[in-house]
Amino acid sequence: MKIAMFESAEGSAAQSGNWFVRARRFLVEVRSELGRVTWPTSREVWATTIVVILTSTVFGLYLYGVDLGLSRLVGWIIERFGG
Repeated sequence: MKIAMFESAEGSAAQSGNWFVRARRFLVEVRSELGRVTWPTSREVWATTIVVILTSTVFGLYLYGVDLGLSRLVGWIIERFGG
């Protein structure tokens, strides 16, 4: 059983391998999609940037403390049992 496939002239040219047609179609679709994007306001960008900076700082300090504690523990074990 054969199924007939109908394509537009532009679709058939894009399928045939014409690089310029496919590139143009891609760019037209990208521009169309960018028109639908809801861009954040300046205030939202600042707020999320501050959240990222604070979160990174907190995790950095936490990991520094864990690293410092583990380093001291390993140093104590080596000193205690010889190494």
